[in-house]
Amino acid sequence: MSSREQVKIMILKERLTVEKLANILKEKTGKHYTQQSLQHKISLSSLRYDEMEIIAELLGYKITIEKI
Repeated sequence: MSSREQVKIMILKERLTVEKLANILKEKTGKHYTQQSLQHKISLSSLRYDEMEIIAELLGYKITIEKI
């Protein structure tokens, strides 16, 4: 599953908008996030791994890597 799909699922499950998520990220990290910049990263699947970890943690999720 792509990062785009994972973020969209988390946003839907938590009943958030991309704008609200951008505001949460900006508040918690101190970095500049806007709805437009975050939507662009999501649509291009260009979120960095550390950004995915932060989003998952802020929304109460955990990223795991398992050997198959």
